[in-house]
Amino acid sequence: MGTAHQLASLVEERGPAVVLTGAGISTESGIPDFRSVSGIWAEVDPFEVASIDAFRRDPLRVWRWYAPRIASLLSAEPNPGHLALAALERAGHVRSVVTQNIDTLHTRAGSVDVVEVHGSIERFHCLRCERVGAALDEVLEQLDTREAPVCAECGSILKPGVVMFGELLPVAAFERAERLAREAGVLIGVGSSLQVWPVAGLPSETIRAGGAVAIVNEEPTPYDDEASVVVRGRAGDVLADVAQILGALPNLADAAT
Repeated sequence: MGTAHQLASLVEERGPAVVLTGAGISTESGIPDFRSVSGIWAEVDPFEVASIDAFRRDPLRVWRWYAPRIASLLSAEPNPGHLALAALERAGHVRSVVTQNIDTLHTRAGSVDVVEVHGSIERFHCLRCERVGAALDEVLEQLDTREAPVCAECGSILKPGVVMFGELLPVAAFERAERLAREAGVLIGVGSSLQVWPVAGLPSETIRAGGAVAIVNEEPTPYDDEASVVVRGRAGDVLADVAQILGALPNLADAAT
């Protein structure tokens, strides 16, 4: 297995890196993952509460599950992994973070160029009149007095601005993610199983274009054999080490205070 020093050397040689993050980086902030034995889908059928068909069929049921999840995600704090990536971006070692996570922790940690390919808890829209951009504060205020927020224009129940089962990924975000992957000298997969498509195809885009792939994950991934460096470990520990090695740790300390 590789080390943080090897990963830092690869970033120094081939960077700035594009970083692809999954649920594993946010579990260190207390957010459950999805597919593990203790994950979210172990307790509830995703097609009953997190699919577009379920929302169209019974949006109130979806919101009864989703509203507490928003509160939980908003109460989570960025961990050392998020802070390290933001510090590495400021130091010029990370170009962009492409994330499968909807929790906004990268942005709250200070990362600027964040591509949210699965949407965000901060966005909501109306399927009936196609109003987009209902503010999070507006939605939270409504949830204080009702089970589900409604559109200010037509009164329909708003849909969370996250990608549900049965929906396509946002076109502009995913096209940019593909472009970043093709242009990357090195793409680092952090805390992602790299099994959920089409995002799982991004490392292949990097490899086909002549770039290197690195993996930071506690479990094996399908790309381990093709990766230049594979580091087994917690994202926060590994990325903080990389930030220190590359001289970004002063920025990391500033971000944490």
